[in-house]
Amino acid sequence: MKKKVAVLGLGRFGKSLARSLYDAGAEVMVVDRDPSILDSMNDTFSYGITADLSAEEAIRGLGLEEMDIVVVAMASDLAASVMSVMLAKELGVPLVMAKAYDDRMGKILTRIGADRIIFPEEETGIRTARKLLSENFLEFFEIDDDLCLLEMKPKTEWVGKTLIELNLREKYQMNVVAIRNPEDLGHTLVNPKVPIAADSEMLVILERKALDRL
Repeated sequence: MKKKVAVLGLGRFGKSLARSLYDAGAEVMVVDRDPSILDSMNDTFSYGITADLSAEEAIRGLGLEEMDIVVVAMASDLAASVMSVMLAKELGVPLVMAKAYDDRMGKILTRIGADRIIFPEEETGIRTARKLLSENFLEFFEIDDDLCLLEMKPKTEWVGKTLIELNLREKYQMNVVAIRNPEDLGHTLVNPKVPIAADSEMLVILERKALDRL
């Protein structure tokens, strides 16, 4: 089932995030007060709405209660960000992320319910999109145009099986570099004959074109 994500505010970060989520297969709703911005995105989203995100009634009319994730991406407007975060949580959205320009704004948004704060100088829309679309992804880094590095939890169907049994290299063009188990202080070298634990963390390198299959 596709994840439903709402991106509120279409600055550079919001547009990048929305496009990346849409390209990766999510159902994406975008919202901005400027209709020309939606027109400029060339339909790289599932549906778009023009709305004043500082108005409670407008936010309540968006249908955020149907979303799996809401990303509040208009850090330049604190009032609109606060209103959007508060109402998204009130409407029962499981994960609300909010963009902030500094620690002070981040603390304010956390206090009113944001589950995670995004600092634009630390994250790009593409990286955030990849992390949002998989519950297994813990970290995502682009190595170059073809390769990426992931820190991830094992998929449910991998638990209790060895790397030899799983044959991940053939299925996903993926190389497991290291595995960290709860009792370990850091990542350890891979023993392909040891079954994978549910609470372990895997460090892997794979081709970007294999991300969708993963």
